[in-house]
Amino acid sequence: MNFILQPWPWFVSGPLIAMVLFLFFYFGKNFGVSTNLETMCTMAGAGKISDYFKKDWKERDWAIIFLVGLIIGGYIAINYLSATSGVDLNPTTVSELTNLGFADAGKTYVPNEIFSIDSMLTLKGFSILLIAGIFIGFGTRYAGGCTSGHAITGLSSLQLPSLIAVIGFFIGGLIMIWVLFPLIFG
Repeated sequence: MNFILQPWPWFVSGPLIAMVLFLFFYFGKNFGVSTNLETMCTMAGAGKISDYFKKDWKERDWAIIFLVGLIIGGYIAINYLSATSGVDLNPTTVSELTNLGFADAGKTYVPNEIFSIDSMLTLKGFSILLIAGIFIGFGTRYAGGCTSGHAITGLSSLQLPSLIAVIGFFIGGLIMIWVLFPLIFG
């Protein structure tokens, strides 16, 4: 049980991810999560409002099951298969996040200062999540996929657009963390 409870080294987890990816390729599927939002909107009847959603969602029902499996697997992993409840962050990072006002830095994966109900009900918290959601939703559709889809599936199948998208994701992340994050929370 100790082996399961500890973080797995790259030479174990990497081949397992590759095996899952090869299974996706074998069955003619693409790995990614962002298209599931489109599928859920189609299932909910968004095709009545926009022609973009006039698709046969039953062709992607496997992806909804995959998404549900990700959520259940994540819940099981964090609540039952983790040796520690804390996040192993560099002490300098914890200090910098604490200086920005994140009291639980290094203790949780999602900061209460952004994701708690109290924070979401403030104008600043609601605005951050709304604007971030719009940017992520637009960016995902504009890039033709999400970070996991491009970085794992696209790069492993040697697609130049995925390489360009992943470089853009990293540049955007650096700008967010080093420029915008201190402006918003500093």
